Amino acid sequence: MTAAVAQAPYLTWLYVPGDRPDVVAKALDSGADVVIVDLEDAVAPERKRYALDATAELLGERRRVPVHVRVNALDGPLAEAEVRRLTPLPGLDALRLPKVSGPGDVARVAGWAAHVPPLYALLESALGVENAHAVAMAHPAVAGLALGEADLRADLGVSDPAGLAWPRSRTVVAARAAGLAPPAQSVYPDIRDTEGLARSCAEGRALGFLGRTAIHPRQLPVIERAFLPTPAEVEAAHEVVGAARTEAGALSLPDGRFVDAAVVAAAHRTLALAGRASERRPRAPRSP
Repeated sequence: MTAAVAQAPYLTWLYVPGDRPDVVAKALDSGADVVIVDLEDAVAPERKRYALDATAELLGERRRVPVHVRVNALDGPLAEAEVRRLTPLPGLDALRLPKVSGPGDVARVAGWAAHVPPLYALLESALGVENAHAVAMAHPAVAGLALGEADLRADLGVSDPAGLAWPRSRTVVAARAAGLAPPAQSVYPDIRDTEGLARSCAEGRALGFLGRTAIHPRQLPVIERAFLPTPAEVEAAHEVVGAARTEAGALSLPDGRFVDAAVVAAAHRTLALAGRASERRPRAPRSP
């Protein structure tokens, strides 16, 4: 089984264009848990070389916020050079691989890398979704799965979010089956519709997603609030963990709830997220 990379619970992942160093600098101070420098969709073809140069300069030293890079299409002319140039750099925390359709795509990237960093595979086609578990197990460096829902909608020919219900659940199940962290939700494209974003996050959380990618700092606090546990959930988790300390094996709480190892593990995750909320100082999002 692929081992998940140990990390603090990440809830907010902010995409920024790789050809805008000024925007990247602001993103690093935005409050996002992870900054994703995008060399793919956010960069015009004539700006690709500059984006790579600027990103390589950024990654020449480690940053206080984890920096991931989404490279260009793996079957195109740019990705191999990007992977070979960026993977030796000390500031790269992970690569995000677009349009992964099968385990061979992951293996190809690992073969290009000087040092294989954590890899996040983006499933953006019907074939990618079908191969989700095989992709998750393709290499020990695979740290997570994610959906690229815009391209997936186009590939499936669906316009209603209901058409993505099965791919979303499939991705959550495949990640869990491979021992990976729960995937983060795909971006919500309307940066002004914070109420819609909150509703969508609640739906994603109910499906098993943890956190969400964003395209603007104003989305970050909405995402964080949506995925942090409620006071009632924290209280219930404390009760479960407390009971598990006093009795071994499966047990039943006074209110009739059955508790086994999986329930205890879920309670620990809840408390880890609650601890994250108390440790983070409030930061006002800054617009890039």
